[in-house]
Amino acid sequence: MSPKHLSKGSKLPPPVRGKIRLYSNRFCAYAQRVHLVLDAKKIPYDVVYINLSSIPDWFYEKSPLGKVPALEVESGDVIYESLIIADYLEDIWTTHPLYPRDPLQKAKDRILVDQFNKVINAMFKLILNTNRSYIEDYRSIIVEGLASFENELKRREGPFFSGHKPGMLDYMIWPWCERADLLKLFGSHFTIKPDYYKKLMEWRTLMRDDPAVKKSYIDSATHIRYVQSYRAGVPDYDMVISV
Repeated sequence: MSPKHLSKGSKLPPPVRGKIRLYSNRFCAYAQRVHLVLDAKKIPYDVVYINLSSIPDWFYEKSPLGKVPALEVESGDVIYESLIIADYLEDIWTTHPLYPRDPLQKAKDRILVDQFNKVINAMFKLILNTNRSYIEDYRSIIVEGLASFENELKRREGPFFSGHKPGMLDYMIWPWCERADLLKLFGSHFTIKPDYYKKLMEWRTLMRDDPAVKKSYIDSATHIRYVQSYRAGVPDYDMVISV
């Protein structure tokens, strides 16, 4: 594992025998998705963290677009895109299955993951963009999206979307729910109101206690400090290990 994020001019770390390798970034929500799947399924893996503001030249041989997450398997093949990696891991490691067994329910959960992209896109545009002209549009998308997931959770049989323990749908949307408090940066009217999302708030509390979530969890104060560094043009990817 590289504890610090590797930058341009660094050398590619040697492979670790018997482990797959995840190229990641501690503040990338998409990369966190893959960490969650690996940890939930108890798959041994090595991590190389990438500085996305100063990408090492050798990384483009692993991920042509310089994007994380990227997963390198023991054969040397590399796959990327978080949902593709998650499905690959589910297919190859059949222990601790994360998708429902029912093909129809699995399809419905995949549809919900796709629908959540609207919330993801609005959050990113709101948090990382300095253009304030569309703030209320982004807020509406987030509020409506969370409301639909609140209603969906009410229809489920357990406290999680996957029932009585987290599954793929829970893990695929968690990284953005972990970052929900970032919305406070834009005023009190952006604060997630617990009374409106009682089931989601209960779900969020339970998710924080999940062993897989705990391994990659970053608290809200640190997420806020990271976004502030990003918006200032000097993203501090290593603030977690420097504290």
